[in-house]
Amino acid sequence: MIQWNSIVSSVFEEVKLTVSTGQVADYIPQLSGIDPEKYGLCLTPISGDQICAGDADEKFSVQSISKIYAVALAIALKGEDIWKRVGVEPSGNPFNSLVQLEYEKGIPRNPLINAGALVISDILLTYLKDPKQVFLNFVTALCGGDKIQINPAVAESEKLSGFKNASMAFFLKSFNNLDNEVQDVLDFYFFQCAIEMSCRELSQSFQLFAKGGIAPDGKRILTVSQTKRLNALMQTCGFYDESGDFAYRVGLPGKSGVGGGIVAVHPGQYSIAVWSPPLNKKGNSVKGMQTLELLTTRSGMSIF
Repeated sequence: MIQWNSIVSSVFEEVKLTVSTGQVADYIPQLSGIDPEKYGLCLTPISGDQICAGDADEKFSVQSISKIYAVALAIALKGEDIWKRVGVEPSGNPFNSLVQLEYEKGIPRNPLINAGALVISDILLTYLKDPKQVFLNFVTALCGGDKIQINPAVAESEKLSGFKNASMAFFLKSFNNLDNEVQDVLDFYFFQCAIEMSCRELSQSFQLFAKGGIAPDGKRILTVSQTKRLNALMQTCGFYDESGDFAYRVGLPGKSGVGGGIVAVHPGQYSIAVWSPPLNKKGNSVKGMQTLELLTTRSGMSIF
């Protein structure tokens, strides 16, 4: 039997002492002032209590981690129809690449890069009467009832500095791949990226993907097939153009965000979230990557 308490504790203490070589995201002004020394993690087995360390209960901006919630909600609503407007292939390019979007005539490679997430935002705007509240309620339910909110200052900061995202949205509109007004799509996208969660909440929410599509209240949100497909999508696309390296080093489906969070899942076994703000050049948490590599190596519990 795996001694998760001792593994989590030893990994946390080792990584905590390392000097991070990364940089806190500064292209979103509201994120630039985050303390780079913050570090927390939380592992949630599919049975048993959560095991947390460090700043696991401090909320932070999840940023692109929110994309997996959006696509899960979209596929729960519309099923396979969503793939008519966005692909499922790894991008091999930065998450905000305009070149790739032009080359592929307005069909984003996958929903976990910015252009793809904008298309998913458009789908939710079309099919939900109150998409912002539905989205918050959806994420809150995945956390087991702890109320999830956004940070309005972060959302506003993204709106004032998100020029590339605006360019992508107009580009998508020019290829007839947005049905709603560009500003409405951008507003919802910046809203979803600005939700704040802790490692404890993130780890709990990803039990959806560890338990085959079942929410904490026992309600089925996704089919087994949909859950399998989204886990595969996270495995191949969850870390932008570093997804292959993450699969090689860590061996788990997951999703990162430029707020410094990483959340990953071992289907049928556990989910885990890590937060450390300094990022590498690919936009992923340096200590987060290190933590998860050590954890899967020492436990022997990756999907491979």
